[in-house]
Amino acid sequence: MTQVTGHRRLLEQLRADGVRHLFGNPGSSEEGLLAEITRFPDIQYVMGLQEAALVCTADGYAQATGKPSVVLLHSGVGLGNAVGSLYHALHRQTPMVVMAGEAGVAYDALEAHMAADLVDIARPVTKYATRAIHPASLVRLLRRCYKVASTPPCGPVFLAVPQDVLDQLNAEPVLPTVVPDTRVAPEPGAVEAAARLLAGAKKPVILAGDGVAVSGAVDELVRFAETWGAPVWGAMASQLIMPWTHPLYAGLTGHMFGTDSAAIVAGADAVVVCGTYVFPDVFGATANPFRPDATVVHIDLDAAAIAKNHPVTIGMVSDPRLTLEALTASLDKAMTAAQRTAATKRADQHGRDSATTRSRAREADEARREETPMRMSVVAARLAEQLPSDAIVFDEALTNSPELTRWVTPERPGHFFQTPGGTLGVGLPGAVGLKLAHPGRTVVGFSGDGGSMYTYQALWSAAHHKIGAKFVVCHNSSYRLLKENLVRYWQDGDTAAGDREFPPFFDVHEPTIDFVALAGALGVPGMQVSKPGEVDQAVRAMLGHDGPYLLEVVLDREVPG
Repeated sequence: MTQVTGHRRLLEQLRADGVRHLFGNPGSSEEGLLAEITRFPDIQYVMGLQEAALVCTADGYAQATGKPSVVLLHSGVGLGNAVGSLYHALHRQTPMVVMAGEAGVAYDALEAHMAADLVDIARPVTKYATRAIHPASLVRLLRRCYKVASTPPCGPVFLAVPQDVLDQLNAEPVLPTVVPDTRVAPEPGAVEAAARLLAGAKKPVILAGDGVAVSGAVDELVRFAETWGAPVWGAMASQLIMPWTHPLYAGLTGHMFGTDSAAIVAGADAVVVCGTYVFPDVFGATANPFRPDATVVHIDLDAAAIAKNHPVTIGMVSDPRLTLEALTASLDKAMTAAQRTAATKRADQHGRDSATTRSRAREADEARREETPMRMSVVAARLAEQLPSDAIVFDEALTNSPELTRWVTPERPGHFFQTPGGTLGVGLPGAVGLKLAHPGRTVVGFSGDGGSMYTYQALWSAAHHKIGAKFVVCHNSSYRLLKENLVRYWQDGDTAAGDREFPPFFDVHEPTIDFVALAGALGVPGMQVSKPGEVDQAVRAMLGHDGPYLLEVVLDREVPG
């Protein structure tokens, strides 16, 4: 038997698990592994210039494929640069295996240059973190990490790989990782009990999150909502959980103010929470947001999410798709004819209200389509006319998202991804990862002028690897989200916004960033658009270009309120 080192054995294990891309930024403590990669032409090294952008690219790839992406970072410095993006991946429940090289176990006592406790750095932003310290357990730990990352609730995991462990001969067996099947259904009695409690609801509400999308339960959620006559709100929903054009889709709860989220369920006599937790807000509601007499049924494969912050009536650790399917059937049996009629009336009324709200918002957009500075709706409307039906959108437009999604409206699973908030700069690299996973489809990533600057290096990766993603930078020369939140802070403190001025460092100007020139320096051509009459031609140029392309759209700086 040919003797091989841990470098090769590690790559053989990745190959056995079907890994075809290794996302990395090279460093001196991984040189043996980097050299060994050249022996594996079926594993492409996707190079990034900065770790935050690199991890977000890997995040987009994993979200698109549903399988773990694999990242190789450099020591504590590289891992430190990636922490913010790992936070994003953790809260988005992205399956990801992150490795970082280090000089070696033999040097631990020396506290040498670049030495750091990598596991302690990674632990707060990963699902599991460990370190290989012996060649007999290098591949074993890699398989464990792959399994943990792949098992719902999915998430990023971390493995430190010291070079002196990789350098040693390794005789571990290589075999595909077995990922446990978690497609489990609850006990029929629990489902029937929940159905009986929900059947008589007069003001029902559904809160759903990414667990629905990961389970492939979009159709099941739609049928359940229609049967129950309940509006559906997305909470921590970075993927499509229900077509946004559906009459019962109510929107997103947001992620800033718990009082806003609490208001959604304040009047509900029954609430079903599925594939998320209550509530993912920055300034969360500390008091129980549910009515004292409300029935609350919580469904999730993540046991920790159920009743995490507030009491529930029934909690079921089970697969959302199987559970919603069973609950819909039981609910249909439990409801009386009068209750079914009431559910239909609720659904019809909500549909009429939603259609009216959407129509009025679009009319307001149309009334301002010739304004300069431009509105985002002008760009979104032209893009909606020209995008192919199988296009994928990564939305990090933030304050411009409402206008974007009114026109480029998410309707199908796998066609829309969105930041859940918390980490800026995920939109552009996320689009690169999506395009790498789906090279035959049009992918457009949106970001703001502030957020994009955190990870603009991703454009170089797109150019270098000829990944033809399209990028749109929404340029309003400010951190407008901060301004909107400060207005809310003033309003909550009974201070009129008109009496105050925004801090000057909420603006990103003087000098104004030339995003087209910056993209060009990274190898991506582009165009700036500042007038409505220029939009149609610019969108055609972007979509028609063979390769990555960037549009910088200069937008109004208006702050609502």
